[in-house]
Amino acid sequence: MEEPSPAITNELLERVRAGDESANRALVEILYPTVRANVRNHLRRQADHDDVSQEVFLKIFLKIDQYKGPQPFEHWVSRIAVTTCYDWLRKHRARPLVAYSDLTEAEVEIIEKSRPANTPGISDTHRELFSGLLDKLIATLNPREQIVIRLLDLEEHSVREISELTGWGASKVKVTAMRARRKLAEQLQRLETSHEREEGDR
Repeated sequence: MEEPSPAITNELLERVRAGDESANRALVEILYPTVRANVRNHLRRQADHDDVSQEVFLKIFLKIDQYKGPQPFEHWVSRIAVTTCYDWLRKHRARPLVAYSDLTEAEVEIIEKSRPANTPGISDTHRELFSGLLDKLIATLNPREQIVIRLLDLEEHSVREISELTGWGASKVKVTAMRARRKLAEQLQRLETSHEREEGDR
């Protein structure tokens, strides 16, 4: 049985604010899994994960005096992580639309079947491949759409939770999600059409 992670106490935070190096290391150790999970969920390129995680921790230490509660410290950290990922996505332009030629053979098979990943009886391998294809399509959305669709549909946060994490109003979150879903549906339809055309040319 795994031991629970050490708690972040007010005493620990006070020591961090006072510049205690051992407290800084302890805070990083506790928060590392949370920060990495946030970064991994929002940024597709694994090569970016270390740089963005470091940026998140830098912001945590620079802004720690701004944390006053009442929300848990981990929630405050998650908000910094999400906004840092959003800023990173804005700096790095979204990829162009996914072309049929970009797909692997396994992803082409998924386009052929066009079944959602939660269909009963679907294999874990198929679900994983569908997830990879979806990830490619999400990466073509604009930064705000990427953040919202991942939080709402993949991590299953509520609109209210997303508003708290991002600082965006509920109506903006809903409209962004609607546009993102429409774009994803259009891209999937375009890939299906490309596949049908490719099959027709054979």
